[in-house]
Amino acid sequence: MAKIVFITGGAASGKSRWAVSSFASCDNVLYMVIADKIDDDTAARIDFNCKKNDVEWEIKTSVHNINEVAGGRKFTIFDNLGAYTNIVIKRICPNLDDMTDDIRRTIERQTISDVTELIDMAKDGNGNLLIISTELGFGPLPENQSQRWFREIIGNVNQRIANISTEVYLSASGIPFKIKG
Repeated sequence: MAKIVFITGGAASGKSRWAVSSFASCDNVLYMVIADKIDDDTAARIDFNCKKNDVEWEIKTSVHNINEVAGGRKFTIFDNLGAYTNIVIKRICPNLDDMTDDIRRTIERQTISDVTELIDMAKDGNGNLLIISTELGFGPLPENQSQRWFREIIGNVNQRIANISTEVYLSASGIPFKIKG
């Protein structure tokens, strides 16, 4: 049975470390990174686990189309939903001064649709998908309108993806707390 795990938390709260340790002994894991580069600590942790457990992982960086990259894997880590949402924002509304509620909803629908397709692929292949995202709701309301739009969009996207996930974790100070599943 497929397992869809969503982990959210603040910046540097241990989300990636926990994700890597969750699949440490698994072979043929795909680690999809939306950013241009995987952080050194995560790369070192993956390398250590692969050598220790005699497994191989594939790391893909600069992933802009999550569904082209992810197919056919038993284990996939998607790092980071917030960064991917930002790509969708730039594609649909390159100038955030032009943002409206209708455009915001379009961005949310597109992001959720893309991630739902990724989840469906994992389910079809009886795979395990771990989605990492950033929680922005604990901080004060940003003064900058662009940051407020992003915070609202990622908050709505996180809610929808958490709703359809098998398990949900909140990471704080390096400790993951299971809040669903």
